[in-house]
Amino acid sequence: MGAEFLPKPSENDLSGDYQAAPVILGLLPAALVDHIATVDLSILSRIPGEPGGSFPVAAEELKDLLKEVNTHISSSPNDLSPVKTIAGGSVTNTIRGLAAGFGISCGVIGACGDDEQGALFLKNMSFYGVNISRLRVKDEHTGQCVCLVDPLGNRTMRPCIATAAKIQAGELKREDFKGSKWLVVRYSIYNIEVINAAIQIAKQEGLLISLDLASFEMVRKFRTPLLELLESGNIDLCFANEDEAAELLSGEQVAGPEAAVDVLGKYCQWAVVTLGPHGCIARHKKEVVKVPAIGQTKAIDATGAGDLFAGGFLYGLVKGMSLEECCVIGSCSGGSVIRSLGGEVSPENWQWMYKQFKTKGLPVPIVSL
Repeated sequence: MGAEFLPKPSENDLSGDYQAAPVILGLLPAALVDHIATVDLSILSRIPGEPGGSFPVAAEELKDLLKEVNTHISSSPNDLSPVKTIAGGSVTNTIRGLAAGFGISCGVIGACGDDEQGALFLKNMSFYGVNISRLRVKDEHTGQCVCLVDPLGNRTMRPCIATAAKIQAGELKREDFKGSKWLVVRYSIYNIEVINAAIQIAKQEGLLISLDLASFEMVRKFRTPLLELLESGNIDLCFANEDEAAELLSGEQVAGPEAAVDVLGKYCQWAVVTLGPHGCIARHKKEVVKVPAIGQTKAIDATGAGDLFAGGFLYGLVKGMSLEECCVIGSCSGGSVIRSLGGEVSPENWQWMYKQFKTKGLPVPIVSL
C-alpha cells in the first residue's frame, strides 16, 4: 500500500541512477523521528533511566515525556529553543550524512508508518538523495525518540519503538542487498532477529557489515548476545564509544580503549573506539592509530557525533584511504554535527568540514549542497 507514498527522486537526489544499487545500505528495523530539545539538568533527574544513555520507553512514557519537556521549555527562566523534529536514529544519521556531505550513493532497508511522522521521515531522507525504495510503508505508527540535550551538549535518548512499524525478518529479500558494498547496523536486542537475518543475507551477497554498539545501557544489559554476534565472524567493522567499550570489557582482566580495540580486533577487520573530545583509537589487523579530535569546538549538541564519525570513516574505507585518514575524516565529520542542534548537518557545517579536509591535505568530496 505504500508505493504511492514514496516520493520520486528530486533534483536533490545525489545517488545518480535511483534504480542502481546503493554503495552503502542502512538497516532501519523501525524508522524513527527524533524530537530534540535543549533542557536544563533539572529535568534529567525526573525521567526514567540514567542520563547520557539511550534506552527504550513505552508509548505512554514517551507522551508524558514530550509533555513534560514542552512544559519545561515554556516555563524555564533560560531561553530554551522549541522542540526540533527530524528523521532520526543512529543509522539514519550515518546514511544521511554520507549522502548529503560525502556524495556517496546510499539507501535504507526497513519500515516506517503511514502517518505524519512517517511522511516527515520519507521527505527528510529523500531530500538528501537517500534511496528509500527499500523502505516498507505500513499502516502503523512510526517510531519516535525524545533527545534531551543538556547545557554541556550531552544527550539523553528515550526511543519508543515497541508499537512502531517494523520490518520482519521474513520480509527481507536478497534483491534488497544485491550489488551494494556495505550494510550499516546498530545493535539492539529488540531487533536482533531482523538484524541477524539482514546480516545473513548481506553476507550471502558479499556485503561488508558495520556494527555500532548503540549505548552503554544496551551493552551492559545484553552483553552476551552482543558477544555472540561478534563471535559469529560476520562483523567487519565495529564502532564503540568509550562508555560502550568499558561495558564490553566488563569482567575482563583488561580495561581502557586500547584494550577494547584489541578485543574487538579479534572479531573484526576494523575496530574503532571514539573518545569524544580526545579523538579516537582504531585498529586494522596489526595496525593501531590514535587521532585527536578535529576543531576543538565546544559541543552545542553531541547527538549524532558518533554516527557522523562512522559515516566519515566508512567514506574513507570506500575510497581506499589509510586507517589514519579514515579516522581523520571521521573526526572532521563528527566535529561538523556537534556545532548545532540535532543529528542533521547544516550546509554551513559541511563547509566547515571541507575546510578541515583542506587543512589536513585531504580531497574534498564533490557534492551538490
